[in-house]
Amino acid sequence: MKPDRRSFMKIAGTSLGIGVLYSAVPAAALTGEAGEMFSFLGKRNGEKVTPFSFVQLSDAHVGFNGPPDPLGTKAFERAVEMVNALPQRPDLVLFTGDLTHDTEDKDVHAQRMKQFKEISSRMNVPLIKCVPGEHDAGLDHSGLYREFFGETYYSFDHRGMHFVALDNVSQGKPKVGAEQLDWLKKDLARFPKSAPIVVFTHRPLFDLKPDWEWFTSDGDEVMNVLVPYENVTVLYGHIHRDDTHEEGHVHHYAAKSLIFAFPDPAKVADKKPIPFDKDQPFKNLGIRQVQANAKGSTSTSSIAISDIELTAREFLGINGVHQILKDPSL
Repeated sequence: MKPDRRSFMKIAGTSLGIGVLYSAVPAAALTGEAGEMFSFLGKRNGEKVTPFSFVQLSDAHVGFNGPPDPLGTKAFERAVEMVNALPQRPDLVLFTGDLTHDTEDKDVHAQRMKQFKEISSRMNVPLIKCVPGEHDAGLDHSGLYREFFGETYYSFDHRGMHFVALDNVSQGKPKVGAEQLDWLKKDLARFPKSAPIVVFTHRPLFDLKPDWEWFTSDGDEVMNVLVPYENVTVLYGHIHRDDTHEEGHVHHYAAKSLIFAFPDPAKVADKKPIPFDKDQPFKNLGIRQVQANAKGSTSTSSIAISDIELTAREFLGINGVHQILKDPSL
C-alpha cells in the first residue's frame, strides 16, 4: 500500500516545562504503514527521515530585570536544567528570538549576549540554532547579533528534514524583505513539494494581532512561498504565549516566553504583561502538552492542547513524547 502523503507526520509539540519538545517521528510504530511512510519520504525527498527530537525555547530577554518579572534569568536557567534532565537527549535546540533585552549601550548589550551564550551553553545538546528578535537586532540592524551568533537567516538539513531560519526583525520593522524572500525561493527550489520543512522565526508570519505588533508586514509573501509545500511547520516566539494556527498545509506554533507572559488578546483590550505572582513565580511560563487524534477535539487536525503550569516544585508528568499525525481526512 502506498501511503497517502497527507498522512505524513507533522512536527508537533509536547510538554517540556518552559518551552516545547518536538518529535520528528510518527505516532505509529516504525513498521507497517509508518515504515512505508518513511520509505516514501526517502524516495521522494532523497533522504530518509529518521526519528529525532528537538526543543524550542523563546524570548529569554537576558538583561531584563524588574516588573513584571524580577527573576531575571531564573526561568531561562530552569529551562536549561529541564532540557538536561530529559530522558532522551534532543538533537538540537531552536531559540526563536529575543535572546536578550535591548539597550542603546553597546557594551551592555554585548555583555547580555555573552551571558545568553554562557547560560545556553550549559544545555547538553549537540546543536543550538538561533534567530534574532527585535530586542536583539532592531536598534543596529543586527550588527552586534551577527558578531555573536552569525547570520540572521540560513538553512540546514537534519535527518531528512529541512530547517529554515528567517529574520523578520533586523530591518527595524516587522519585515522579511525582498532579498531574503528571493533567497528563500532559491533555497526551497531544490526540494519536492512533499519535503518536511521547519521554519523558525521570531514574529508570527500571519496577522495574529497587528495592533499589538503581532505580525510580519510581508508575511503573506512568505506564505505564498511556503504554501505549495505539503509538510511545513512554522515555529515562532514574540507573543509570550502559546498559540496554534493552521493555514493550508502550513502549521504555526508559538512558544511561551522565558521571562513574562502576555494575556490572550481575545479577552483583553490592552497589551499589558500579566503581573508577576511571587507565590507562583513561573505562572504562565509553563508546559504545553499536545495530543494527536484526541477524542472530542474540535480541531481540524484532531489536536488537543493542554497547558500545565511550571512550578518551583519538581517537574512531574512530563516524560515521554507525544507525536502528531496529519488527519488523513484533510
